[in-house]
Amino acid sequence: MKTIIQSLVISFVIHLIYIIGTVVVGYIKTRNYNPDIENKWGNIETVQNEVAFGMVGSPLFFLFTFIGVAVICGLIIIFNGKIVG
Repeated sequence: MKTIIQSLVISFVIHLIYIIGTVVVGYIKTRNYNPDIENKWGNIETVQNEVAFGMVGSPLFFLFTFIGVAVICGLIIIFNGKIVG
C-alpha cells in the first residue's frame, strides 16, 4: 500500500511540474514578445479570424498518463527495494 501511495504522489508531482513548466514558458514567451511591425508593413497577409490560447486535450489522456507514470514509478520503487534490500 505504501508503494502505491508513493507512486501516485510521484506521478502527481511529475504532472504538476509539467503543467507549471508549460505555463511558465508561455508566460516568459508572452512577456518577451516584440512584434516587428516596421518590416511586416509592406508584406500584407490575411489575418486569422480566431485566436486560441493554450491547448485542448482530452482529460482521458491526462488520466492515462497519470496512471502510466504511477505504474512506472511503482515498478521503479519495487525494483529499487529488491536491489538495495
